[in-house]
Amino acid sequence: MNVKVDREERPDVDAVYMEAVQAATGQGGWPMSVFMTAEGEPFYFGTYFPPEPRHGMASFRQVLEGVRAAWGDRREEVAEVARRITGDLAGRELGAGDSGRPTAESQGSALLRLSRDYDPVSGWFGEGDTKFPPSMVVEFLLRHHARTGSDGALEMAEGACEAMVRSSLYDQVGGGFHRYVLRPVPRGALVPHFEKMLYDNALLCRAYAHLWRTTGSELARRVALETADFMVRELRTAEGGFASALDADSVDATGGKSEGAFYVWTPEQLSEALGDEDGRRAAGLYGVTEEGTFEHGASVLQLPGEEADASIRERLLAARELRHRPERDDKVVAAWNGLVVAALAETGAFFDRPDLVERATEAADLLVRLHLDDSARLSRTSKDGRVGPNAGVLEDYADVAEGLLALAAVTGEGVWLEFAGLLLDIVIDRFTGENGTLYDTADDAEKLIRRPQDPTDNATPSGWTAAAGALLSYAAHTGSEAHLTAAERALGVVKNLGPKAPRFIGWGLAVAEALLDGPREVAVVGPADDPATAALHRTALLAAAPGAVVAVGIPGGDEFPLLRDRELVGGEAAAYVCRAFVCRRPVTDSAELAGELTPGGGGI
Repeated sequence: MNVKVDREERPDVDAVYMEAVQAATGQGGWPMSVFMTAEGEPFYFGTYFPPEPRHGMASFRQVLEGVRAAWGDRREEVAEVARRITGDLAGRELGAGDSGRPTAESQGSALLRLSRDYDPVSGWFGEGDTKFPPSMVVEFLLRHHARTGSDGALEMAEGACEAMVRSSLYDQVGGGFHRYVLRPVPRGALVPHFEKMLYDNALLCRAYAHLWRTTGSELARRVALETADFMVRELRTAEGGFASALDADSVDATGGKSEGAFYVWTPEQLSEALGDEDGRRAAGLYGVTEEGTFEHGASVLQLPGEEADASIRERLLAARELRHRPERDDKVVAAWNGLVVAALAETGAFFDRPDLVERATEAADLLVRLHLDDSARLSRTSKDGRVGPNAGVLEDYADVAEGLLALAAVTGEGVWLEFAGLLLDIVIDRFTGENGTLYDTADDAEKLIRRPQDPTDNATPSGWTAAAGALLSYAAHTGSEAHLTAAERALGVVKNLGPKAPRFIGWGLAVAEALLDGPREVAVVGPADDPATAALHRTALLAAAPGAVVAVGIPGGDEFPLLRDRELVGGEAAAYVCRAFVCRRPVTDSAELAGELTPGGGGI
């Protein structure tokens, strides 16, 4: 019997069998083919098998015939192989580590390792020709700079962000990011894989907003807003959630489908859209040549130097809208929508865009109303307003909680803090093992040959480190020792892995920066309609103190534990900066509050 698994619907199944493929072959990838017994025990596997034999590789038909012969003639031998593989996988239990919480020294070692992987000329990390967006690493670098004042960390963050946005990874016309870029042979312009994923854009939108918060960069501001607007314009569903992806392929001029057809340009197409003079100027700005930098004489758009003015981008976007659009995967994934909620809430608050905060609120409402059942259990996906059959995994609980906590800080609505607490209680009760180890599936989930767990980042933060971050923020909001202990135990793995492989545990390193800084807790009290309250609240949100949590409300309000017993000062709105609920004297001046939230400020 053939079973096709959607790895976005069932990441747990994909993770378990991908681990088997990697253990046996030394590499992994998709498509992945796994042959197994009726009990789910794998005995033969691989990635891509061609339709015809080539380069010493068997065709898929030959593989099928070989597996059928082995199963028919040597079934006991095959079953024994399957049992050995399954036993080996079951023995790969990963503990949280006994090295304790991350330290300033271990974080510094991770930064040093990153600096060795960074190319200051190109702005990219790593040596390979395929470049994925390092969004979680950028977050770590910004937080490390905020805690320590490290110029080197900030320079790497700025360089990486500039490299991404000036390359064809970024959609220079419509905003938003493609999946990755690669350098073709012979070496030339970076060429993207044109698929646009929701999670990449949510993570990068937030990272660029945080870069602007740190540096005031106008480029970072533009990219954050354009990416937010792209997600709302092209990925938002009728129900208020956000679709998973846009396809890389679309209908081209010949009527067939080809990758990138929607996004690439020739000089003639630029002139048709802009007129001859502006068309020539745009070709120079975006690197569009007569020979082409992609396929069939077309070019990808890059921005190596001077930026195009808004008029050129707007006219190109209008012309592109007349093309056949890529198809959209309308599946709403809980975890990725949690990332969007955080990104849109903060971007809207930073840049005075209440419409973005409203879109974040609507997505959060969909998650709570549709994906969350009466026992606070999450469903992973929905489509067209109907919830899917698959249970949420750890990243769903963690990323949705992260989004709700960010939304609570921006809106001052404590109900989002309450829902985040419900989800994080499930994380502690159902996803946490002995000594703080975390699993990707709940203890009552469907049993697989191994209970998957992985603390390393992939395209998104791992469920493990995302949970650590949300647990830490919730503990800072509430003073909960149970959530703080769970976060600290989970971060033990970061102390072990961070100095060895920082590019693959960037979010864990970012959370560790928050732990080392406190994190700081900011309680703003004052009348809701008072400009002074709004000014203090905005100052708190714009503070780059790593992982700082913010609560705002009226004195005596009970929606946020941080606000309890916090009073006005001389009848004026006031802000309290605390660590572990121990606070410095309150301030009423925004500039003074900003000083409390700088590196080394707010010492308690």
